[in-house]
Amino acid sequence: MLHTNATSFRKNLFSLLENAVKYNECININTKIGNAVVISEDEYNSMVETLKILSNPAMKEKVMKGKDTPLSECIDESEVQW
Repeated sequence: MLHTNATSFRKNLFSLLENAVKYNECININTKIGNAVVISEDEYNSMVETLKILSNPAMKEKVMKGKDTPLSECIDESEVQW
């Protein structure tokens, strides 16, 4: 995570936003009244999707079970039917 203050953020706005979008670089902006964080839309959407999945107890259980499943017990991706 990149840390900067509001003045530096304003001076380098375009390049910092470009880094957030291209490289998913999170930017912490320090101000006198508190801090703000800038993240890419892709990063934001990923976080929202993760929260949705993990807030559903059944889905969370499936994810945790899948995480603990050895790779040798998984089917090959070419066998998955979408």
